[in-house]
Amino acid sequence: MRELLRETADRAADFLESLPGRPVFPPVDLDALRARLGAPLPEGPSDPREVLADLAEAGGGAAVGIPGGRYFGFVIGGALPAALAADWLTSTWDQNAGLYVGGPAASVVEEVAGGWLAELLRLPADASFAFVTGTQMAHATALAAARHHVLAEAGWDVERRGLSGAPAIRIVAGARRHATIDRSIRLLGLGTDSIAEVPVDEQGRMLVEEVRDALDRPGPTIVCAQAGEVNTGAFDPFAEIADAAAGAGAWLHVDGAFGLWAAASPRLAHLVAGAERADSWSVDGHKWLNVPYDSGIVFCARPDAHRAAMTTTAAYLVQADPGGPRDQMDWTPEFSRRARGFALYAAIRSLGRQGIAELVERCCDHARRFAEELGGVSGAELLNEVVLNQVLFRFETDERTAAILRAVQESGEAWMSGTTWQGRQAIRISVSNWQTTEEDVARAVAAFRRAAGHDD
Repeated sequence: MRELLRETADRAADFLESLPGRPVFPPVDLDALRARLGAPLPEGPSDPREVLADLAEAGGGAAVGIPGGRYFGFVIGGALPAALAADWLTSTWDQNAGLYVGGPAASVVEEVAGGWLAELLRLPADASFAFVTGTQMAHATALAAARHHVLAEAGWDVERRGLSGAPAIRIVAGARRHATIDRSIRLLGLGTDSIAEVPVDEQGRMLVEEVRDALDRPGPTIVCAQAGEVNTGAFDPFAEIADAAAGAGAWLHVDGAFGLWAAASPRLAHLVAGAERADSWSVDGHKWLNVPYDSGIVFCARPDAHRAAMTTTAAYLVQADPGGPRDQMDWTPEFSRRARGFALYAAIRSLGRQGIAELVERCCDHARRFAEELGGVSGAELLNEVVLNQVLFRFETDERTAAILRAVQESGEAWMSGTTWQGRQAIRISVSNWQTTEEDVARAVAAFRRAAGHDD
């Protein structure tokens, strides 16, 4: 076992050290990859070292350079050294982080890391929290708590009686909300027809007067606001929305998948002013905190509603008494689960408050440099106010935009995704990786200049 783990560590280090010189998105022959990895189901055992060697060669050759500094797609971070190492320990310890008795350290480290995160994100100290797979499940958990609360206020016990015959719930959300909001609403049985869509401004921010108008009717209501529109990085006006939600007795949920990390920066915290007044929040750890996938966190200012929506019991479980150790399954949709708290704990402890603020600010500085440099590329048009880490731009036509993006992607110098903005093709750069340097930005800009026909 020790020899196998040593060899695995060496292969992992070789991969990480190769990132600066390898294409960000490697050329992949799909048929060859399937032939290499696919085979008839093995009839007998194989030497673990041989298995890992084959997997490392085939899988590593087709692995995208997401952990490196030149990957700018989908608001994806890398993995901090301490977080990566803690994640290896997590797999080694193999704790079931559903109950305290499945791993006392996993339970306590979640308590500590959850408190640290609430402080970093400027959320109420008494907010409940849960570590889940990502913002998708964080939304589902938060909106389940919201569903419980608004229906309880209307005299309906949704956990016991279900939704058949329940008062209808309205969801007030912006036209540029993330798709994970809609899917969470579907998963919870509320249906997307329940969404009262609010118009937004040119950056994707909800218009406050339209929010007020949407709330000007009785009935159980949930408002979904956004910290960081996924294309522009724009923030909804939280203070005004919180006023409107409070006046209507509505639950306010904040989708802060990456944007809520602005609260960790003294320089950027003004962007989330008022968000602390919400009833629930969702945020990713595998984005800006740069921990390995999968890692999302949900917070709830109404712990009773949160626990009521999630907790369950069974005769065979060994559950803690109220006020005793933390049983994580009281707060998450899962029974058995990975001990995600170890990597989060290690990341926060390794960086500290100052290091996390510097990481966020450094990425935002790189985004502003991208915007400045791309402004000098022939035909490029910047489409957003670069308030955070997102840069949105396009060229004169959809065809040229797509061709230049494809050329940059195929160059291997950088990788970022395309998108559609206001009915036109666009390119979206997301700077979220702790390893991104000024040189990485320069290499990506140079690739755009070459693709756009510049001679230098």
